[in-house]
This record gives sequence, C-alpha cells and structure tokens, in this order.
Amino acid sequence: MKDQSLGEFEELVLLMVAALHDEAYGVAILESLETRMERKYNISAIHVALKRMEDKGFIKSHFGGITEERGGRRKKFYVITAYGKKVLDQQYELRTELYQLIPKISFSS
Repeated sequence: MKDQSLGEFEELVLLMVAALHDEAYGVAILESLETRMERKYNISAIHVALKRMEDKGFIKSHFGGITEERGGRRKKFYVITAYGKKVLDQQYELRTELYQLIPKISFSS
C-alpha cells in the first residue's frame, strides 16, 4: 500500500485514537481533543476524519454492545492499525527533523 497523506486534523484525531486505544469512539475522541487542545470541534468533523482514515487503512472499527443508556444504539469503536502507527511515526520524524532545522538563536523580546 502506497503511503497516504495525513492532514493536520486527521493527525490529531489519529493520535487520540491511539491514545484512547480500546476506548476510542466519536464522543470520547471529541471530548479528549477539546480538553487537550482547549478549543471546540464539531462531532461531524470527527466522524468524517474517522471514515476517511478507515478508508486509508490507518484505523479499523468495530461495534460495541447495545446499551440501554444509548437507547439501544451501539458505539462504534476505533483502533489504530500497524499502518496507521507507521504513518504517525513518519509524521513525528518529519516534524522533529523540521523543528531541529530552527537555528539556535535567541527569541527573547
């Protein structure tokens, strides 16, 4: 499989899927991102990113059990794939390499 691109928002969502591991589902991802990033996100944007990343092979999904508290609906859980982890590792390496290009100068005001 040819390496796929990963946008900034997708990267954040994928990082949260990996961090939440077996507990990664739409609302949990949304709430975790909002807490960590201190900003609001749209649940629809989360779901679109999850679908796109599943199509690219970065994540897999499965449904949990039916619960009364959800009115008989099941949660859709996501887990990162080995390929998704490889892509995250590549992103991390690239960002670190670019960051290290910044000259060692003072930025104090």
